[in-house]
Amino acid sequence: MIATHAGIDIRKTNDSRIHEVDWANLGFGKTFSDHMVVIEYSDGAWKRPSIAPYGPIPFSPAISALHYGQAIFEGLKAYKNERNEVYVFRPEKNAERLNVSATRMCMPNLPVETFVESLRALVQLDADWIPRGEGESLYIRPHMFAVDEFVGVRPSETYMFVIFSCPVGKYYTNELRVRIEDKYTRAVKGGTGHAKAAGNYGASLFPTQIAKDAGFDQILWTDSQEHAYFEESGTMNVVFQSGNTILTPMLSDSILNGVTRDSVLQIGRDMGYTVEERKISVAEIVALMREGKLDTAFGVGTAATIAPIRSITYGTEEFTLKSQTPEDFPMKAADHLDLLKRGLLDDPHHWNLRIL
Repeated sequence: MIATHAGIDIRKTNDSRIHEVDWANLGFGKTFSDHMVVIEYSDGAWKRPSIAPYGPIPFSPAISALHYGQAIFEGLKAYKNERNEVYVFRPEKNAERLNVSATRMCMPNLPVETFVESLRALVQLDADWIPRGEGESLYIRPHMFAVDEFVGVRPSETYMFVIFSCPVGKYYTNELRVRIEDKYTRAVKGGTGHAKAAGNYGASLFPTQIAKDAGFDQILWTDSQEHAYFEESGTMNVVFQSGNTILTPMLSDSILNGVTRDSVLQIGRDMGYTVEERKISVAEIVALMREGKLDTAFGVGTAATIAPIRSITYGTEEFTLKSQTPEDFPMKAADHLDLLKRGLLDDPHHWNLRIL
């Protein structure tokens, strides 16, 4: 049976899989909810959105995304509180960033209102899949990819936009041991580093695996020209704290404009910290660590939210940072974000979208 909701065709599943979920062992990104959004693009226009049961989508092996890398994605989360109210955090920001990525990858922009309303309808339909435990949420994955059946290097003329979701626990369960990367490069000036393009992540896998084989959890990426300035950390932006000052690399065409990054920096300002977005050299941070003046370092991202860094290795030298306490900024910011995302704090910046 097909129903409609705000101009969206909805075909509900007849066989929900929610009873199969092991809610005590969610992990991250392994269990998928009942439905997905699908919107097709052809003849220069996006077609009517639809929601269908989650499942495989048949494709030709000749589609452009598989050969020429026209594929982008987003990540955001829905939260449910004890009153069964449901919120999604800053979806308009993700919609806007999707279009930044689309422009860079020569793909069509999707109207922000189409993104938000499709997401709203999907989350409403699968609201029972939203867990409420500590660190748990419904992770939402919008993505767009080229579907022309054509072998030749040119932009596709047809695309598909899909949103699916999955109930998740914490992405990282422990403080991280990271290494400063001074050989491999995540992104280059003039490249696609500021876009959430699938190829960026594919290129990062090999050096990250080398680091993991050596006992590290993640890499601190540096610039491609000198390996002298910090950029990101694996799946996250990176933030440092020294005294009352919060430091993070300024945005560029090789650094992703993280939604969590933007939110955490604003929370820091609201809490009275000095926030500096600028070029941050490896030498500066190493000097602070040698002098015992680097109080905290942490990653910020949708999947991880706030991931404390326990140690940073540069060359053969490993610097161990103090374990973070509830009085340290990362944990204060994490608690603030968690309450805010669940609708349990005032929302002065109007970040939350109430779904139910």
